[in-house]
Amino acid sequence: MKRGLTGDYRLISKVGGEVAQAFIPKKLPPLPPVEITSRLREKIDQALLWLGRLDSVSTLLPDTELFLYTYVRKEAVLSSQIEGTQSSLSDLMLFELKEIPGVPIDDVQEVSSYVSALNYGLKRIRDGFPLSNRLIREIHDILLKKGRGADKKPGEFRTSQNWIGGTRPGNAHFVPPPPDMVTQCMSDLELFLHNKPEAYTTLQKAALAHVQFETIHPFLDGNGRVGRLLITLLFCSEGMLQEPLLYLSLYFKKHRNVYYDLLQEVRLTGDWEKWLSFFVDAVQYTASEAVDTAQKLTKLFKKDRERLTSVRKGKNSALQVHEELTKKPIVTIKALKKRTGMTVPTITSALKRLIELKIAKEITGRKRNRVFVYGEYMKILEV
Repeated sequence: MKRGLTGDYRLISKVGGEVAQAFIPKKLPPLPPVEITSRLREKIDQALLWLGRLDSVSTLLPDTELFLYTYVRKEAVLSSQIEGTQSSLSDLMLFELKEIPGVPIDDVQEVSSYVSALNYGLKRIRDGFPLSNRLIREIHDILLKKGRGADKKPGEFRTSQNWIGGTRPGNAHFVPPPPDMVTQCMSDLELFLHNKPEAYTTLQKAALAHVQFETIHPFLDGNGRVGRLLITLLFCSEGMLQEPLLYLSLYFKKHRNVYYDLLQEVRLTGDWEKWLSFFVDAVQYTASEAVDTAQKLTKLFKKDRERLTSVRKGKNSALQVHEELTKKPIVTIKALKKRTGMTVPTITSALKRLIELKIAKEITGRKRNRVFVYGEYMKILEV
C-alpha cells in the first residue's frame, strides 16, 4: 500500500554549505492502516501459535527459573553484542561470580546492566506500573549508569542532536528528530502503547512501536538495547507471555542489514507491511528456538540425573551439586558451599564424580579458586 514518507524533515544546520535534516515521524497508527494480506495473516497466525507454545514452556519445565536465569542472560549478551561488546555468556557468569572474565570489564558490565534493567522493568510491570515513558527512562538509567554510557545522561531524554551512521548529521545515514521534538514524539508513542486513539493487537503494536522508538532515538546512548527490551516488556505487560521468554536480538543480529534497511524503508516509503512481515518472522523463529532450547535442557537434566543415580558412593551429594548446576551452570566450590551447606570435601568429591561422567568440567586449570561449568548446558545456550 502506497503511503510515501512517514514523517517530516526539518533543517537543523547549515554550516559551510552542508545541509542536515532531522526526521520527525508522524504519530502512530499509520494512515492508511497497515494492510493485512492473506499471506501476512497466515504468518501472524503461525507466530501467535508459536508464542502460545512458548508461553506453555513455563508449565513444561520442572523449574522455569532455571531456564529464565540463563536465557535472560543470553539475550543480554546478544543485545549488547549488536552494540559492539565482545562479552560472552560465560564472561557474564564469571563476572557475576566475581571472577575475571576474558573480555574488558566495561563490556561485561554493560551486559550485566542489561540484565538488571530487564529485571527491574519486569518487576515494575508486575507490581502494576504501566509501560510508560517514566518506566522507559528508569530502565535506561539502570542500563547506562554503570560503566560506559554513564556520561550520556542515563534516564534522561536527550537535549542535543544525535545521528545514526556517519561522523556528523550532514553525512549520517539517518538523523532522528531534533531534541525539542523528542518529548512530544515520545508522548505520542506512549499514547499508542496505551491504545490511544485505537487498540492494536499486541503483536502489531510491538512491531509498530519498535520502529517508532528507533526512529525517535530518544536517548544519547542505549537506544537499541532499550528498543529491544520494550518488545519483551510489552508482551509481558499485555499478558501475551507470562515470563520474559521472547527475545528477538538473535534474529536481528543474524539479519542485521535487512533489519536496518527495513526500518529506513518504513520512514521513506511507509512500507509497514514489509516490516511487519519481517517482525512476525522474527517472532516465529525466536519462539520456536526458545521452545526447542527448553526441550533440550529438560532432556539433558533428566539424562544426567539418571546417570548420577548409578553412582555407588556419594550419589546424594552428586545429585545435589548437579541440581545447583542446573540453576547456575558456572560455579565455584565457595558458591556451592554457601548454597548447599555441604562441606568442601563433600562438594569436591561430588564435582569429581560429575567430571568423571563428563557432566561438569573445570575451566581455570588452577589449584585454588577453581571454576566449574556444566558443559552441555552451556553448549546449548552459549552464543
